[in-house]
Amino acid sequence: MESFGKELEKHRSGLYKRLYLPDVKAFPKVRELFERIKSDGKLIALASSSAKEEADYYKHLANIEDLVEAEVCSEDVENSKPAPDVFTVALRRIGRDSHDVLVVGDTPYDAEAAAKSNLRSVGVLCGGFAEQELLDAGTIAIFRDPEHLLARYDNSPLVQ
Repeated sequence: MESFGKELEKHRSGLYKRLYLPDVKAFPKVRELFERIKSDGKLIALASSSAKEEADYYKHLANIEDLVEAEVCSEDVENSKPAPDVFTVALRRIGRDSHDVLVVGDTPYDAEAAAKSNLRSVGVLCGGFAEQELLDAGTIAIFRDPEHLLARYDNSPLVQ
């Protein structure tokens, strides 16, 4: 049964890469948001449940490769979100404690995994989940997308 699950995931991943990934576009102002975070002297770590190849594609698409200090992908952990594994490894890689870190995520799984790691999280609605789902999962603030978070940056949890 386990081999069937792995084969199914491999097939699903192949379909996604072939049929949908070429049409994926970066959200507006992601690079500018990352630059703003960096200008405040903060470190950026990406903690993704996707494979490294896919995460690298997204980083390139958003033109943020040079702004990321650490990255954690599915190959780096045993369990995917909502398990806290990706955040535990990310914290270790950037050398920070949970009280120094804020997670920005677009799924309830991000918020649940963050909470299990004693991290606060901010939600963005561009992941397709409803605002209430993100709030119920534990986010402390909600923004429409990275552009909206950048526009409200000075009054956001990112500066607190």
